[in-house]
Amino acid sequence: MEFQNTEAFARSLDREDPLAPFREEFLFPQEGGKDVIYFTGNSLGLQPRGARAAVDEVMQDWEALAVEGHFKADRPWWTYHEALRAPMAAIVGAMPEEVTVMNTLTVNLHLLMVSFYRPRGKRVKILCEEKAFPSDQYMLKSQLRFHGLDPAEALVEVRKRPGEHHWRTPDVLEAIAQHKDELALVLMGGVNYYNGQVFDMESITRAAQDAGAAVGWDLAHAAGNVPLKLHEWGVDFAAWCTYKYLNSGPGNASGVFIHQRHLGREDLPRFEGWWGTRRETRFLMEPEFDAAPCADAWQLSNPPILSLAPLLASLKLFEQVGMEALQAKSRKLTAYLEFILKEVDREVDSTFEIITPPARGCQLSVFLHGEGRPLFDYLMAQGVIADWREPNVIRLAPAPFYCSFVDMYRFGQILKTGIQAKGKG
Repeated sequence: MEFQNTEAFARSLDREDPLAPFREEFLFPQEGGKDVIYFTGNSLGLQPRGARAAVDEVMQDWEALAVEGHFKADRPWWTYHEALRAPMAAIVGAMPEEVTVMNTLTVNLHLLMVSFYRPRGKRVKILCEEKAFPSDQYMLKSQLRFHGLDPAEALVEVRKRPGEHHWRTPDVLEAIAQHKDELALVLMGGVNYYNGQVFDMESITRAAQDAGAAVGWDLAHAAGNVPLKLHEWGVDFAAWCTYKYLNSGPGNASGVFIHQRHLGREDLPRFEGWWGTRRETRFLMEPEFDAAPCADAWQLSNPPILSLAPLLASLKLFEQVGMEALQAKSRKLTAYLEFILKEVDREVDSTFEIITPPARGCQLSVFLHGEGRPLFDYLMAQGVIADWREPNVIRLAPAPFYCSFVDMYRFGQILKTGIQAKGKG
C-alpha cells in the first residue's frame, strides 16, 4: 500500500480497520479535552473499560460472602486463576497446562532459575544480550553470586557490532557455539526494551539446547505484541509481565510458561508452596507436597484476586480479537508511523534515525539527532505520551488495540510543529 501523509488518508485507514471499534473499550487520559496520543503501552497499557466492573465483582463478593467467596462466589477465588490459562496460552503459543499466573516478573524469573539454572562442573555460564533490561541483569548477576560464581567470568553478554544499534542472530549463535561446553543457561529478552528488536527465539532456542543449555525468555515486551510459539519452539521456560501490552494494570501479576516435557518431573527442583499442590488435595493440608500436574506446581501462595480481575477483563478482549488480527493491524499501524516519521524528517530537514530493525513488534525507537529533551517535553505538553530514554531516544509504541491511524497523522503534525517552533526560537 502507498501511504499518504494526510488526515483524510489516515481516516480512511481507520474506517477500513476491523479493530477500530475496540478503541472504545479503553479509557484514555485527556489533554485539552481530547484523548491523548498514547505511545507507552510498552510501559503500561491503558485501562480496559471492563476492568473496574471485574474488580467491583470481587469487592462485592468479598462484602457479601467474606471468606466463603473462595468457594461460593460466581467465580470462586480458589480457582480464579484457572480462567486465565487458556486465553494466556493462546497469546504465547502454549498449551493451557503449560501456563500459570503468579507473583511478578523478576520474582518468577528467580523462581524459574531454581529449576532451570543448575550449574555443574564447568557448565556454569549464562548467556544474555548486552544491556538487557536492568532487572534481568541484576537478577542474573545475583544468581551467579548466589552459586559462588563471579559474574565477570560466568555471564556471557552478546554485544552489538560496532556502530550498529541491533544484534545479529549469527552473532548470538556464534556466542552459543563458542561457549557450548560451559553454557548452562541462555536467558534473554524476546523483544529488547530499548530498541524494540524481536530476537529469533526459535533459532536461538534450538542452538542453545543443541549445545546442552536450558533456554528461558523474558517476554515482558513480547507477550501480546509479537507472534509467539513457545510450545512449538520447545522453549524450556518463560515469564512476562501483564501490565504492558496485556493491559492488566500497574505492577500486576506475571505469566509463566513451563514446557510440557518438564511438568511432573520429580528430578526437577523448585521452591514450593501450598498453592502448587493439586486442587483435589490442597485443602487436606497434608504434610507432603502433592504437585499439581501443570505449571501451577510452581505457584507458592494463593493468587491476588483483586489483581487478577482486571487481567481477566483484558484477556476477554484478546479472546474476541485473536493475536493474528492484532498483529496484522500492528504491522500496518507501525509501518504508517514509520512513514510519517520519514515524511516529517524530510519536510523539516531534521535527522531522525529509527534504530529498531525490521524484526520488530509495534515499537519504534527513534534517535533525535540534533534534537533533545525539550522536543520530548513539547510533545508531552501537546498530549503525546511517549517515552524518553537516554541519551537521546524516544520510544513510540502504537498498540493496535487502541491506537488509530489518525493518531499517527496527528503525532506527525505535532512533531513537525515542535521542530519548526524550535527553529524560529
